[in-house]
Amino acid sequence: MERAVKKVMAMVPETAVILAAGLGTRMGRKPKGLVRVAGREILYRTMRLLQENGVKKFVVVTNERYAPLYQEFIESHDFDAEIIINPEPKKGNGHSLHLAREKVSGKFVLTMSDHVYSRDFIERAVRGRGLIADRGPRWVYIEEATKVQVKDGKVWKIGKGLKEWDAIDTGFFILDEGIFKVTEVLESEKNGDYSLSDVMERAKVPVTFVDGLGWIDVDTPQDIRRARRMLVKTAVKGTGDGFVSRHLNRRISTRVSELLVEKVTPNQMTVVTFLLGIISALTTLVSLPLAGILYQLSSILDGVDGELARAQLRSSKFGGYVDSILDRYVDGSFLALLAYATLGEPFWYFVALLALLGSVMVSYSTERFKGAFCRDAYKEVPVLRKLPGKRDERTFLTMLFLLYPIAASIKALFITLAVLTNVRVVLTLYFVAEKVLPPKTI
Repeated sequence: MERAVKKVMAMVPETAVILAAGLGTRMGRKPKGLVRVAGREILYRTMRLLQENGVKKFVVVTNERYAPLYQEFIESHDFDAEIIINPEPKKGNGHSLHLAREKVSGKFVLTMSDHVYSRDFIERAVRGRGLIADRGPRWVYIEEATKVQVKDGKVWKIGKGLKEWDAIDTGFFILDEGIFKVTEVLESEKNGDYSLSDVMERAKVPVTFVDGLGWIDVDTPQDIRRARRMLVKTAVKGTGDGFVSRHLNRRISTRVSELLVEKVTPNQMTVVTFLLGIISALTTLVSLPLAGILYQLSSILDGVDGELARAQLRSSKFGGYVDSILDRYVDGSFLALLAYATLGEPFWYFVALLALLGSVMVSYSTERFKGAFCRDAYKEVPVLRKLPGKRDERTFLTMLFLLYPIAASIKALFITLAVLTNVRVVLTLYFVAEKVLPPKTI
């Protein structure tokens, strides 16, 4: 596995050229690369994600006015980057590319400082060739985008005014030093004033399609809001979500995350969600319907800290570890206090104990798989995604039973949870065994 990862990483260019010479007239003459979206500068996002995918060195082409700001930014984040000054920023961005010719060799990434890309997009795009194009863009205004006509797998025509087109230019390219032979010709033909579109059309570069993933060109303040929404929507992890999360919780949590992503850190949100969960547990001593509603609300908000972390590029293994532990405390406290408040017979305490243990073991069974095999159980054993009994489903079910609390409904809830969770754990063991053991040993 490690050898395969190294081989894939070796295919990724080690240098990236980032064009940032524009004057940002529609953004109040501010360097667009340093505009913050979801708590991070656009340029930081691009450089960090490229760095995670094997790019080691950066060349930033900017104008004289913004060069000190970009230099300060680079030093504050300790990127291996070099600034190149474009003394004529009003010329086309093809000229900015040409100025980087002495700083790159072999294959390199070319991208724009004002484009926001999701993690999935970068991971796919760095392994492409030529112009990275999108046949199904979800976040850009088509009428304002640069269109591409493709013929024999290469750029045939490119421009914003094309009536017929095959894909949209994403502003991301995987090129090699041969491109500078084209820019050299255009420098003399057009006196240095030409666009990247001119370069790509003249060079007939290959086209790689990366369709439907998150990316957006930020030109106006309105684009910032759309970029923020895009980052939150594409930050949904998804692989371990249950039915309720997919169809209800995420629709609400992503809206909350969009409102909070510039104001709240993931750790702060984790604390808030944990406290709300504990309050919901204590509320079982006062009002069962209210306790159920608060418990469901804490389940919805439980997704926000992860969404914020991924959107803000603040994800950490420790954060996920702590969040998982706190979730178990909330679930255990809620079921224990609910049993204390409503049950009075030893047999039903035993049933409640089975429900509590099963609830803990559902998450433990998949997390332990990751610890034992260093892989995501939901990716390795996809059928686990369809098994009922995940935390979001249990919480929603609990709320429904508590909305009209009577003795029979409380007992029915504990029986349902006990059966649902422990059967799920047994099935998890069975499907994992099918995956990892030889057929004769199952």
